[in-house]
Amino acid sequence: MFEKYDVIVVGAGHAGCEAAAAAANMGSKVLLITMNMQTMAQMSCNPAMGGIAKGQIVREIDAMGGYSGIVSDKSMIQFRMLNRSKGPAMWSPRVQSDRMLFATTWREMLEQTPNVDFYQDMVEELIVEDGQVMGVISKLGHKINAKSVVLTNGTFLNGVIHIGEKQFGGGRVGEKSATGITEQLVSLGFESERLKTGTPPRIDGRSLDYSKMEEQKGDESISGFSFLGVDKIQPEQQRSCWITYTSQEVHDILRTGFDASPMYQGRIQGTGPRYCPSIEDKINRFAQRDRHQLFVEPEGWNTVEIYVNGFSTSLPEEVQIKALRKVPGFEKCKMFRPGYAIEYDYFPPTQLSHALETKRIKNLFFAGQINGTTGYEEAACQGLMAGINAHLAGKSQAPFILSRSEAYIGVLIDDLINKGTDEPYRMFTSRAEYRTLLRQDNADLRLTERSYTIGLASQERMERVKEKRQNVDKIKAVLLLQQVEPDEVNDLLQRKNSTPLTSRQKAAQLLLRPNLSLQEISRQIPALQQALSTFTAEELEQAEIQVKYDTYIQKEKELVQKMSQLEHLVIPDSFNYEKLVSLSTEARQKFIKIQPKTLGQASRISGVNPSDVQILMLFMGR
Repeated sequence: MFEKYDVIVVGAGHAGCEAAAAAANMGSKVLLITMNMQTMAQMSCNPAMGGIAKGQIVREIDAMGGYSGIVSDKSMIQFRMLNRSKGPAMWSPRVQSDRMLFATTWREMLEQTPNVDFYQDMVEELIVEDGQVMGVISKLGHKINAKSVVLTNGTFLNGVIHIGEKQFGGGRVGEKSATGITEQLVSLGFESERLKTGTPPRIDGRSLDYSKMEEQKGDESISGFSFLGVDKIQPEQQRSCWITYTSQEVHDILRTGFDASPMYQGRIQGTGPRYCPSIEDKINRFAQRDRHQLFVEPEGWNTVEIYVNGFSTSLPEEVQIKALRKVPGFEKCKMFRPGYAIEYDYFPPTQLSHALETKRIKNLFFAGQINGTTGYEEAACQGLMAGINAHLAGKSQAPFILSRSEAYIGVLIDDLINKGTDEPYRMFTSRAEYRTLLRQDNADLRLTERSYTIGLASQERMERVKEKRQNVDKIKAVLLLQQVEPDEVNDLLQRKNSTPLTSRQKAAQLLLRPNLSLQEISRQIPALQQALSTFTAEELEQAEIQVKYDTYIQKEKELVQKMSQLEHLVIPDSFNYEKLVSLSTEARQKFIKIQPKTLGQASRISGVNPSDVQILMLFMGR
């Protein structure tokens, strides 16, 4: 019934969809197996993509030829660029999505991708021979062969759903959990643990009083995610979100449910996400706060369903609705579905290489929540990288690795495989030591050419990057040549409380002032405005950032250069750590377990001190 595939992808969430698309677009024959084809690319939790650091990841996925950015742009109902008041390294795009349109668009794009086949079934077992994966066995008994397999099982591996004292098996509400794979992998020597995540109740928007909430509109201009310039909604078409708050009364009602809480009664063993805690966890951990912010988010264009961001909970239904009705604007709310917690298996990611390939089984790749991450964006970028490397492994080619200085994707994977995680991992800008280089605006300049070289990013993307780079250089040349006379800008400088000019100055020099923008300067100087009129807003912004922050960018590049020396010092596979009695016990154990490939990787392992790295360097020299 089935031909032999190059790559089998198990699971069609955000990781699975990106993995299938990447491998197929590179030329692999791909089979995407999912338990339910009606829920492909489902937004299981909040109807949004991007946000702090996550927006950078989506732009990186897009720059490399992934689909998440395009799908997000096509299905957005609101766009906001977060952190605009800070420097550009912190700017983070976020879109509110139409949940159903998002999934439909993803499926349409996959169905239009040559080389992708689909099959609805549950994978119960892997076919493994001589330490290499050879395919999968489905619940219906099909043996399907492949050169590589990517597991993207999400929250479905032995998933258990909790609502108050009720608990039942499931990978998502209304969907059964997946069994068999965990048990087989453990029997093959893999280490497995449990994690927990949760979701808030869904509310009937017709029952809410928005006059008691703060309106949160979208931005007046929409840049979106994709560098391909996808057609998007107009700013005036955007749907608003709303903000309201819990109160001490709400917290008191929630506490009445603690006796029946699966979290406090010990029925949930898995660790939950630190940075997206349940409402009961928030009022317990932050008892001194008398209110918490709630974001009231529409689920789409043509639905009244509302997502209550900030009210994730697994308390009994009656407690959830009673507490919600004390929130301003929610006094008469009706519930579509209660919030719930879900507990599931994951495999500590220290068992993987940088390619997301398992160390125990050749050509087997893990991506997404199976690696302990949380969030669509984190899952999608892992899927992209696993799909790329599954294709390359099938061709016996070297893996494609992004370093920490090249992408947030590189930071995420490096963190996972070196430090592991015992709680759901979420990306933040603070995790990236080179975030001045890893901005959302330059993801294409950083990554498109690298992706094009391996056969993923399209010729169109490559041409756009070349044109952008050339035009940015032209703009910078104009700014370095254009002389600004004092009488042209001193009125502007006085309004900005900036020191007036006493002599002419180059436009590039004037732009270094922190409170001045290129747009403001060019408005004052007709000749400059004319010289820049043919360039796009994106090109002008890129040139402005490069000029304004050149000193900081150069310093960070120098730091990357220094640190890269450690990355090039390769540790032999046969290195015997047992003989290094000078190492701390913890460092020796971690080195033996993780088997770092370079001194740079060794230096980033949790629990390893600089002195351990020096000892290792000394003995390698010998």
